[in-house]
This record gives sequence, C-alpha cells and structure tokens, in this order.
Amino acid sequence: MRCTVIFLLTLFVVTKSVQSQQLYNNCSNAFELCPAVTNTVDNLSSNVTFCPGCEDDFNFCFSPDNTIWFTFTTNTTGGDVQIDFSNIVFQNNAGQDNELQATIIESLVPCNAAGYTQIGNCISATSSNFSLIGLGLLPSTVYYVVLDGDNNGAGITSAAEFTLDLLAYGPGIDRPVPAITLDPVVTSICINDVVTFNAHLLDCPSNSNFSWYINDTLIAVTTDSLFSSSILTGGDVLKVETTCYTSCIDVVSVNTGPFSAYSFLIDAGPDIVTAPNVSTTISGFTSAPDYSWSPGFLFSDPNNLNSIVSTNESVTLTLTATENGCTQSDDMTLTVHSALDLPNTFSPNGDGINEVWIIEGIALFPENTISIYTRWGQEVFRTSSYSLKKAWDGTFKSRKAAEGVYFYILDLKDGVTPIIKGTITLIR
Repeated sequence: MRCTVIFLLTLFVVTKSVQSQQLYNNCSNAFELCPAVTNTVDNLSSNVTFCPGCEDDFNFCFSPDNTIWFTFTTNTTGGDVQIDFSNIVFQNNAGQDNELQATIIESLVPCNAAGYTQIGNCISATSSNFSLIGLGLLPSTVYYVVLDGDNNGAGITSAAEFTLDLLAYGPGIDRPVPAITLDPVVTSICINDVVTFNAHLLDCPSNSNFSWYINDTLIAVTTDSLFSSSILTGGDVLKVETTCYTSCIDVVSVNTGPFSAYSFLIDAGPDIVTAPNVSTTISGFTSAPDYSWSPGFLFSDPNNLNSIVSTNESVTLTLTATENGCTQSDDMTLTVHSALDLPNTFSPNGDGINEVWIIEGIALFPENTISIYTRWGQEVFRTSSYSLKKAWDGTFKSRKAAEGVYFYILDLKDGVTPIIKGTITLIR
C-alpha cells in the first residue's frame, strides 16, 4: 500500500501586509520539497479549508488557522527525515500573533483528514528556529508538511503570518546526485567529418530524452544516448541535456570545449557541358598533398589534378584529398549533351535523303559557330547559329564539293563546352 504523510506547522505574525495567496495554501497544491534544497516560503494571506474530512480538519498539538502545505517522497530504502525551519520573519501588525506550529501527518488518502496519522514530533506556539523529525519513514512514500500561524493569547486578534526557509534531508530522502559525461573527449575534429558522441549517465533513474545543442541552439532530440553530426565547425560547443527522476526532477547537462576544426582548400573546378566521347580536361585544385579523382577509370590519370575524361554520359566527378588525417572532397558535374548528334556522313545526291548535314540538338546552342575544311585545310563552309536552315548542303562557292572526308570545328559558345572537332564524309 502506498502511504501518504503530512507535516504541520503553525506561526504567529507581527506585521500585516496585503499579499497574494500562495498555491500551496491548499493541500492539493502542496509544494514539493526536494532533498538538500533550501526553499523560502510564506503563509501570507493564507486561510483554512475546514469541513468534516477536509484537509484542515485535524487537531493534534494545535488547531489550524492559516495553513500552507508541502510534500516530499522518501527514497527506495526509506528511513529518517529531518526538516529544518530557519530565518523566520513574522509580520508585525497590531493584534497579530507571532508564533507558528507544525507536525507530520501520514494519510491513507491524500489530503483527506479522515485518514490522517500524526508522525514524529509536533511543534506548537514557537517563534524560534526548529526541526521536524520523522523516524523510520516508509520507502517510496509521499509525505506532507504543513505550517500554520498560531492565533492564541491575550490581545491576539489574527493568526501569525511569516516567511521562512525550510530544508529537508536525511537517509530517508537523500539520493545520489546524478551526473552526465560525454565521449569521445575531443577538441580537434576534421571539417565535415561525421563525429558520433555518446552520453553516459550516473545515478540518473527515469531519465528523459536527450536534447543536443550546438552553441545553445537545439539541433536534435534523441531517445538513446547517441548523437552524430557532420556540421561542427571551429569554435562550436556541443551540449547534451536530460532530466533524472520523476519527482524533484534534476536537469543534468555537459558541454564540450570549443572544437578546433581542421580543413584545407579543395576545389574540383566548375561544372562542364560537353558532347559525347569528347576528350575534356578536368582541372581541380587542393592544398593537400594526397589526392585522387573518382571514378578513376574515367580519367587519363586519376592522380593528376589536371586530367582528361572522355565519356558518352553525364557523370559526377569527385576530387578527394587527405591531409593531417583529415579527408575532404569536392564534386563537379560533367554534363554530356546526348541530344547533340554530329553525324559523320551525309549524301547530297538529289535523292531527297540526307541532302544536308543535320546536327541534332544544335538548337540548344544558338550562339554556336562552325567551320568546315578540306583535308588540305581549305575552308569550304563557315556560319554562326548553325541550324537546319543554315545547314551545309555540300557546296563550295555555289558548286558541288568533291566527295571525300572533311574536317569541322564546332564552338558551342556556351561558356563551358570546349571546342568540338571531328570529321564528316561527303558521299555523292
């Protein structure tokens, strides 16, 4: 059976002022006392709730006049609990008492006077510091503490009001102080590396989720103790926080020191647009001593910052470098315009088929220029904005050009594609 216990106190006041009533004037809102924590409280403007079986329907070594209520929970072993009351300051109004009263109550039903049992010593009509002591309290049990201002004596017309400090401690309530640590304990990281941290708890039962912060900004909430990040940079501070216990909750947290993030220069170069199977020079840069390109089989030399790639499909090329144990990479995209089709033959022979040299996809590059030469280097055709309307029909100076192989130079003028060179065979 889960038992409930209550401590009662009574006071006398010397000064009167108008104050708002504390929530813990009612037993159902009893103020929770945590082990080894000093709390400053008051009963200003408090009253009693009196009816048969109500919270203030008791008479032990005193009768209540203006109660305030507190509660605590014993630990899993139970035992003795002491509550110290100190620094008592009474109100000092004319006709107001300046003594207080207290006791411990165990209740089978919380805040129901019909089930109260007074536990430990009972204090009445005192104006000095004092202690309540509960011996051999049950484990894992809720107890209450109540304070009351006395209202008794010659010339007394109102109950005492006061402010005081109270502190609960002892083997029946004390508990280990929870702690949290973080590993790995590192101060130097590699920029963009994924670093995984693990939070370790000590004496922290019933912990909540773990909240992870970078520079006091919440980044993630995890149910387990692991957290991974690749966004830490130089000067960043990582913090993890959680709570322990279900009552008298303790918040525990731990910070790393500012990180030193190592980095170096690396640049795979600009994106490039090219035609299928055109030898394209890829030029990267890095300050690191060790580097390579991938996928390596596409490069003429994957260990050279300036290397040649020839492919018939678009591909992402990655430059990876290592220095001081840190690895970084940078990507560039080599886009192959498969829509650009440069046929290597055409037959302007009057049969209505392949009468002109049609370059499929050339409309994508309206600023293009093209020149066509004989094998001896004589230019036979030149135009800009090559299109179907401007396509070469196999003539030179309005006369039919001879059959054979011709050479072309095509500049797409798109700012990224190198000049394209090739051959075309004219067939009659």
